[in-house]
Amino acid sequence: MTITAPASIRAQRVATPRTVLMCRPSHFTVSYSINPWMKPEDPTDTARALSQWAELRRAFERLSFTIEEIEPGEDLPDMVFAANGGLVVDGTAYTAKFTHPERAPEAGLYAEWFARAGYDVVEAVETNEGEGDILLIGDTLFAGTGFRTDTASHREMAELFGREVVSLRLVRPDFYHLDTALAVLDDRPGHEHIAYLPSAFDDASRAELERRFPDAILVDEHDASVFGLNAVSDGLHVITAARATAFQHQLREAGYEPIGVDLTELLLAGGGAKCCTLVLRTRPTTPEEAR
Repeated sequence: MTITAPASIRAQRVATPRTVLMCRPSHFTVSYSINPWMKPEDPTDTARALSQWAELRRAFERLSFTIEEIEPGEDLPDMVFAANGGLVVDGTAYTAKFTHPERAPEAGLYAEWFARAGYDVVEAVETNEGEGDILLIGDTLFAGTGFRTDTASHREMAELFGREVVSLRLVRPDFYHLDTALAVLDDRPGHEHIAYLPSAFDDASRAELERRFPDAILVDEHDASVFGLNAVSDGLHVITAARATAFQHQLREAGYEPIGVDLTELLLAGGGAKCCTLVLRTRPTTPEEAR
């Protein structure tokens, strides 16, 4: 049965094509374990990862996204997860500083790419893992902590970007980054809308999400466990895990158009659609500059 949201709800949904950075999984494998999903003893298929990643890229192309690519590092199998490479807001790139030494070299490669692309690069002093733990919703940055990102980086970001930063504590190791437990469905100021898994957060963080987003979509354990919340939205279309079927039903009821993509090979390393996608946000043009 096809679910059609009321016209009043559908009218609220507006697609805004994104500019994103991606990294081809040419060297993808699971050779170490830094989260519960990673089991080096289990085989991985690099060709299958490449094929699934290419389908995600084609989905973005169909939505008229502008796609940039960074060259993958040969000994950096997790570099495909571009979201962790930094945070780009208002044309400023705040670099990542990874928790685990296995991923530390990625930060410099992403910083070099940002500089070549013309962004103002600010090197992070404090430990953070980019958009994996830092999500812009409206005018506010929501920042995860508990596993990969230190709260000291939240203060660093607040000073750098001049924006409110709301700290959210993650409590489940299987949802180790904020973008695995919370999806931004509409990031427009005044239209903010999210989906999340309540059990991934501590009591105070869950209460804060309930206060700020009373109409949020609450996703069940199954769909969260297949990384349905590791989703990319343009405000109308939501690219999510193909197996997150109940979440797709919820999205349709809320006026969105879900697009299921199979990224099960990348899930072997604890990644999904959003992990593969870093949003590049340019500085807004002032009226004076537009003249």
